[in-house]
Order: sequence, then C-alpha cells, then structure tokens
Amino acid sequence: PGVSRSRGCGGARGSPEVVPTCERYAVRRLPFGRLADGDVAFFERLMPGRVITGQEEVKPFNVDWLKSVRGCSQLVLKPQTTAEVSQVLRYCHERNLAVNPQGGNTGLVGGSVPVFDEIILSTALMNQIISFDKVSGILVCQAGCVLERLSEYVEEQGFIMPLDLGAKGSCHIGGNVATNAGGLRLLRYGSLRGTVLGLQVVLADGSALDCLTSLRKDNTGYDLKQLFIGSEGTLGVITAVSILCPQKPKAVNVAFLGCQSFAKVLETFTTCRAMLGEILSAYEFMDEKCMELVERYLKLSSPVTDSPFYVLIETSGSNSTHDEEKLNNFLEKAMASGLVTDGTVATDYKKIKVLWSLRERITEALTHEGYVYKYDISLPLGKLYDLVTDMRARLGHTAKNVVGYGHLGDGNLHLNITAESYSHSLLDAIEPFVYEWTARCSGSISAEHGLGFKKKQFIEYSKPHEAVVLMQRFKAMLDPKGILNPYKTLPSAH
Repeated sequence: PGVSRSRGCGGARGSPEVVPTCERYAVRRLPFGRLADGDVAFFERLMPGRVITGQEEVKPFNVDWLKSVRGCSQLVLKPQTTAEVSQVLRYCHERNLAVNPQGGNTGLVGGSVPVFDEIILSTALMNQIISFDKVSGILVCQAGCVLERLSEYVEEQGFIMPLDLGAKGSCHIGGNVATNAGGLRLLRYGSLRGTVLGLQVVLADGSALDCLTSLRKDNTGYDLKQLFIGSEGTLGVITAVSILCPQKPKAVNVAFLGCQSFAKVLETFTTCRAMLGEILSAYEFMDEKCMELVERYLKLSSPVTDSPFYVLIETSGSNSTHDEEKLNNFLEKAMASGLVTDGTVATDYKKIKVLWSLRERITEALTHEGYVYKYDISLPLGKLYDLVTDMRARLGHTAKNVVGYGHLGDGNLHLNITAESYSHSLLDAIEPFVYEWTARCSGSISAEHGLGFKKKQFIEYSKPHEAVVLMQRFKAMLDPKGILNPYKTLPSAH
C-alpha cells in the first residue's frame, strides 16, 4: 500500500501552508453535493449567530495544528446540542453534503480538517459539564469540553482525568475519544476503551444513539460504544461522553534520570516496574537530540546533563512517606548498579511541572526546526529505539534531525524527522520504509494518533486485509453515503 503523491506542487521548496491537501496528494473529490445559498440559509435559521462563512474566519478551521494539511471548506457550523447536530446531519444526509467533525483540531495525522470543501462541524460550543458523581467518580459531559478544563473541574472534587496530553489546553474530550488518544497516564489508567463508560453519538442520517450509560458493568449485547472510540468521526459524531475518573493521588513524585544507553533505559524500566509496582504512573524517555532542541528553542534547562538518554518516572499514590521510601530505594539501586548516572527528584508541584515540561514540550520545540515528519508507532520494547538508529543511517544528511521519544512504558515511540521544508524525495525515503520496518517487528503504525488522512493507505501494514474489509462494511452500514469525514481512516473500498 502507498499514498499516491502529486508531483505537480509542493516540491523541495513547497510550503505546506499554501498547498491544499487535495492538490499535494493526488486525491479526487467524491461526488458529494455542492454548498448552495439555500443550505447556508437553512443552517442560519437553525443556529443563528453560530454559522461562519467569511473566508478569513473559516481559514483557521481549514488548517491543522502542524500546518501540514489544508482544506477548502467555506462553512463552519457550531451547534450547542445533540438535537442541533442531529438536524445538521439529517439535512446533510438528504442533500449529500460531506461533513468534517472537528474538536480542538490538535490531531497530527490530518484527520481533523477537510480535504476538499466538506462542511466543518465544530464541537467548540458543546462545552457543558452535565454531571459528576463524587462517590463513583463518573463524569458526564458534552464532547466539546476542553480536557484541561475538565481536569481542573474534577481535581476540585478530589479526582483526576484518566488521560493527560500535551495538547490538553485545546483538545476536546470528544476528539480524544474519537481518536482513542493515549497520552501520559495510559501506563497507570489504561486506554479510553476501558475508562469511557458511555457515549451519545449522532449517526450520518441524523439519528441519535443514546448509550450514555454511567455503569461500570453492563453486559447487555454488543458494546456499541467501542465502534465509535477510535473511529475518528467516520462512523458518527460523538456529542457527549461518560467517563470514569480515578481518585486524585495524594502524593506525586517525579524522577528525571540520565542513562548511558538504550539498553540501560530498558533495564531501568524493568527494575522500576518491579520496585515501584502499583504507584508507577508514567515512564517516559527521550534521546539527547530531543533535549538539545528543547534547550535551544524553548530555553528550558535540564537538571541532568551529558546523557545519551533521559528518563522521566512519575509515581502517584496515597501515602507520601511510603511512596518516597519506595522511590528512594529504587533510585539507590539504579545508581549503585550503574543503570542511571545522574538524576533529580521533585515532590512539589512547581518542580514537577518544570520536569514534565522537558518531555511535554518536545513537539513544540520540533516545530522550530522547519518541517516535521511525525510517526507514532508501537513496537516491542527491545526494538523500540532501533528504528531511530536505522532511520538516521538511512537518511544521513538529507534530514536535519532524527529524534526518538515517547511512552516507553506502553511501547510507544514518537519518531520525528525534521527538515528545512517539505520535500517529496525525503518523504519517499521515509515512507513506506518506516511502515515496512514496523510491520517486520509486528508493531503498529499508529499507536495513539489514529490514521486520519496521512496514514489511511498504510493500514494493511498493521491489520489483515480481512479486518480492513470488515471495517469498510461497518462504514458502509452506518454511513451509506460516506458523508462523515470522507477520505480519512480507511483506504478507499474497491
């Protein structure tokens, strides 16, 4: 499999900000309806003051966060209720108008912006908290709630959100669920497939599916919510979420350590997991190139220096004395056995935040390098960093930097390759090599970011053909006209 790329635009000096996605990639517009004045008038009657048509006002909704893909939508709708989403989709279904659901638009694979002129359905105004149960820790809210706002709200009640992301200040919980976002807490609390208890979803024809249960155990029939978690808005529009929040830990500690080799990083993880057990909540790693970029572009300074690899370990528990003793015992063993050469520990909130920023802001630092080719991959732990080493050898001086970091505790590598500007030849050197390499190791080409537009043609490197066909049948059943987030997630059915 492979994406057919247009050779007629972009090129070595091509700017991703000025070349529409449909031109850079050889994609044909499907035979959807075209927006007419009567359509806009209908939406303005339905939601007065919440219909955006001005070219400049629509522009930010058409470009993704990385400024790597751009659509040509002329209309943004901002519903406030499930009923309004239902009316919008019923109308679009009848008129055969394609729709692009959009949350905080923080996705990294081109799934959140149009490819052509799809109507953008923004959940930005669907931001109400519906209920929170202080006994069970179950939160029910609309899909447009910003993750950071939800975190602040539940923390005031003594709980935390089960996921934490670098984009928490702008990503929406509906988008998190639609992409099955992973993030920094997955090692401890698992994926959204386990913590999401119920969903309210509007299907392509406008019918609303209310499975917004707040039960932890419900074995009545098929678990329909799982179809929509990770479906990237291609099967239905998530309008509300019921999610289980863990108790806020009373004691949080962070250790930032330096390791001399990736083998030592892995050995440290094994020791760490054995000695910290139930209080281990994060195990992140980054290479020295990442640290160089964070220091150079963001002016952050690391308390640990001159290490080929850095590890961030977080513990979360209910007893600070107990947790600190366990962490100190682990650190003593790690230092004495030579696994770790240097390190620092933070127990107060400000210092913890400073240490986390060294890891969380790598993505931001990379954007200062020019154009970034981003890959989000799951691999067996022993092979995790070999891909970075092999890619450096393969690309040589054609790339500015090849860096690796990520959620080592989950086997999730973020491979990032930087260049002055977008280049067809560099992309051809990376893809499909990166996917072939991952497939040979029985890895996943998308660990937590989804497939979106950029990766959909490569799905068969991670899923058998029969599984892809079955996915296409689900899509055809739930969205027979194909109007929901077209050109994304699944390769075109032949």
